[in-house]
Amino acid sequence: MAKHRNNNRKRRGPIRRLLKRVAPTWLASPARRVIQSGCLLAFLWLFLYACWPYTARPVQVESAPPPEIPIGQVWDGWLPEDVDPESGRMVLIGQSVPRKPIARKTIVDVVDGSESLGAFEVVEVDGDKLTLQPVEPLEPAVLDWLLSSFGPWSLGEIVPIANNSPEKADADWPSHYADELTAKEVVPIEMFLALDPLVSISTALAGKCWVWSLTFAGVILLICTVVPRGFCGYVCPMGTLLDLCDWVIGRGRRRRRTTVRGGWARLKYYVLAATLVASLFGVLISGFVAAIPVITRGMAFLLTPLQMGLARDWHQVPLPGVGHYLSIGLLLFVLALGWLRPRFWCKYVCPTGALFSIGNRLRLTQRKVASSCVECGKCVDVCPFDAIRADFTTRTADCTFCRTCSGVCPSRSIRFVGRWSGGTWRRPDDSPTEKTSPRRRSFLAACLGTMAGMAGIGLMKATGARLADADAIRPVRPPGSVPEREFLQLCIRCGECFQACPNSVLQPVAFEQGLEGLWTPQVVADWSGCEPSCNNCGRVCPTGAIRPLPIDEKRVARIGLAVVDKQTCLPHAGVGACQLCVDECTSAGYDAIEFIQVGTEADDQGMPIPDTGHLAPVVLPDKCVGCGICQTRCHKLLAGANGPLDESAIQVIAGDGNEDRLTTGSYRELRKNEQQAREEQRQQRFGEEDGGYLPDSIE
Repeated sequence: MAKHRNNNRKRRGPIRRLLKRVAPTWLASPARRVIQSGCLLAFLWLFLYACWPYTARPVQVESAPPPEIPIGQVWDGWLPEDVDPESGRMVLIGQSVPRKPIARKTIVDVVDGSESLGAFEVVEVDGDKLTLQPVEPLEPAVLDWLLSSFGPWSLGEIVPIANNSPEKADADWPSHYADELTAKEVVPIEMFLALDPLVSISTALAGKCWVWSLTFAGVILLICTVVPRGFCGYVCPMGTLLDLCDWVIGRGRRRRRTTVRGGWARLKYYVLAATLVASLFGVLISGFVAAIPVITRGMAFLLTPLQMGLARDWHQVPLPGVGHYLSIGLLLFVLALGWLRPRFWCKYVCPTGALFSIGNRLRLTQRKVASSCVECGKCVDVCPFDAIRADFTTRTADCTFCRTCSGVCPSRSIRFVGRWSGGTWRRPDDSPTEKTSPRRRSFLAACLGTMAGMAGIGLMKATGARLADADAIRPVRPPGSVPEREFLQLCIRCGECFQACPNSVLQPVAFEQGLEGLWTPQVVADWSGCEPSCNNCGRVCPTGAIRPLPIDEKRVARIGLAVVDKQTCLPHAGVGACQLCVDECTSAGYDAIEFIQVGTEADDQGMPIPDTGHLAPVVLPDKCVGCGICQTRCHKLLAGANGPLDESAIQVIAGDGNEDRLTTGSYRELRKNEQQAREEQRQQRFGEEDGGYLPDSIE
């Protein structure tokens, strides 16, 4: 016997002795702990790396052959009247009236015989005279050619494919943020959110629609028929984080324990019932209580600022608001419940766990205890989910098949077998503390949950904004967002889009829309504008509140309209010259802001006085998508601490008429139809007579 004991001591190495001292459950259930750790690391990898947008870099094109210039209408027979020898600006006279008039701002290729002299913009049309300005500075040889040639010249229209039009080639746009997300997305970034069945079911009920993540929910519930509540015991990152916190708390000081199971055991069912009842009435509260949204949003508001500050710079971290503090406080509260009892949240509060407990009724396997049990009580002490009764049998609704109890059982009496497997097994006692009717519990949970759900609905509605009111606050939502009412019913408030959004364009709404809008994403253009090369927010959204638009669709999806405040805009107010918004919009590729002449004085006959007035910016509504880049630039340089303005002179406004919120369908088709409608209206209004000129813009 002594020799046998010595052999046991030899087999117990230093790692095993260390685990027995600091983490005994690792020895009891090593497979579960390894899977748990892997899932937590996968969650952190997806959130902190795959979802982190700043690994993207713009593609650098070192050399490429010049593209062929697409030529549309051609006008022949133009003679030079005047050519500026320095700038190349010139005035041409037409020898005949063109069948199709040349509009101002048309870009043309000037051709002398078979030689192209370059691209010019038509800046002025006066009868049969055109004034052209070179698009780019001309080479000396080209200037000499212009000065020595007498024509006639041909003008070929360079087809201006509008930068935000459906026909624009994808290669002309940067797409590095979208490309980088595709490269890093080995598995769906929102995988853990999709695996939480309460997220899918509640949003489907609230939105009265199919949610794509319901498929994931169905798969995980199907797996849990074989491994009951396996998501809670093996996969859920919230549970693993709670285990870590409970381990720290348990070693730091003696924990206060709740000794009576009592009503705590039914609390999670009340929370679940309240969540589902509220969803049935179109109010989504699962983002406040479901496990994965709580931890994901908490990470977004707690870890992301640290990651941003350490990896990039602290000045790029937006100032936290009340929504940040509330979400962080909720996560810390969940962790602090461990002072009452280990995994208190998982055992008694988590509605996702309650949903799996209900699904345990369809289990195919079950924990059973053989009659050889010596009743040592070790299994009761080590069970992390309070799933073992006082008589050592199983509370099947709570068991997660973690197998920790079997790892500490000295008599090896605990088996995880088929639900209907034969054998000599212990049967539950009929003690008063264990014989509460399941039907009675279900009825009580349904009643109290309904009351709580109705109370939550009333609270949400009482504090929510009246969206039908014209003066209601309408945040600028991310590109691809469904209509506002459906958006609030589908947005789970998980915070995944905040992490995926470069430059922190998306930030959480606080109480501007009451509790109903809390933690939903909005574009804060004062901080940054929406990147044309990014469509990350829709691709990481687990519920479809933000549609996963392809990059070419996202670029034409209007989220608002930039509006210039003529009272504060420096050029409009006549205070000074400024072209920040024009430059930024052009650089972004939208060309939705141009200059117009304002402040022109008139003589006694009402004719404009030459050299009076100045240029000021104006927004072209048919091109503006509300990206907010113009507002960002104006706010940073002119409305800062030392700037002349209190707020940006150009701001993106959402609301009816300023944004497109489609549940289904193509934004490209919408833009194309709008363009065709404008052309038809223009033709009906002004006609299409030979030699007539159609107005390009009217102020």
